[in-house]
Amino acid sequence: MSCTLRILTVNTHKGFSLFNRRFILPELREAVRSVGADIVFLQEVLGAHDGWSRRLGPRWPEAAQYEFLADTIWSDFAYGRNSVYAHGHHGNALLSKYPILRWDNHDISLNRFEQRGLLHCTLDLVTEPVPLHTICVHLNLREHHRQKQLRHLCELVNSIPEREPVVVAGDFNDWRGRAQQVLAERAGLREVFTQEYGQPARSFPAGLPMLRLDRIYVRSARGHAPIVLPRKPWSGLSDHKPLLAEIELEWQKDHYKTRL
Repeated sequence: MSCTLRILTVNTHKGFSLFNRRFILPELREAVRSVGADIVFLQEVLGAHDGWSRRLGPRWPEAAQYEFLADTIWSDFAYGRNSVYAHGHHGNALLSKYPILRWDNHDISLNRFEQRGLLHCTLDLVTEPVPLHTICVHLNLREHHRQKQLRHLCELVNSIPEREPVVVAGDFNDWRGRAQQVLAERAGLREVFTQEYGQPARSFPAGLPMLRLDRIYVRSARGHAPIVLPRKPWSGLSDHKPLLAEIELEWQKDHYKTRL
């Protein structure tokens, strides 16, 4: 028995185009909807912002950005507030067509300038014998900070029962490419673009991608046909190119078989 899910990860840049020139959240919503993903991993999504709300007036949605993006397509959503300031807050979010049974935001902040978290959600796949675990990630810019945060991520993954599948996705800021070995050796995670093409996808900057910052990792699952979404319309909707992949989960006689 198998289950295939369509996974999207995108850094929303707080609903603004590059350099905050335009408020593009409505266009971003239409673009995300057009992909037809079952589960969407979001980074840098605003939970609230009084300043932009006053400045944009009726153009600013009444609901939080993650709820506005979920709209009527994704019935369940979760938000992990990471960075809090006087006028608002932002963090990671997950949109899901499947029920979210539980969620927890793990604080992995290491300084006051980069407040980060790991948003861990447990999803009920309804027809499948075990739940799916998703972890939405946004890591620091400094290498030694990322290494500490990767250890936290490995500990979290290793706390999840082995037979329960895990998808970890988001903005790893791993421009040096040092996360791969750590996550594989310490947590059994495999990156879907690396499995398919031999290396992670180039995703930043969106206009001319050079750096391989965004990733989709799986455990007890396998990725199929991962793609970087095209320049239009995405290069005008974020500073990162979104990643899309199909994730296959398999069971046989109630025993989960890992296929890596």
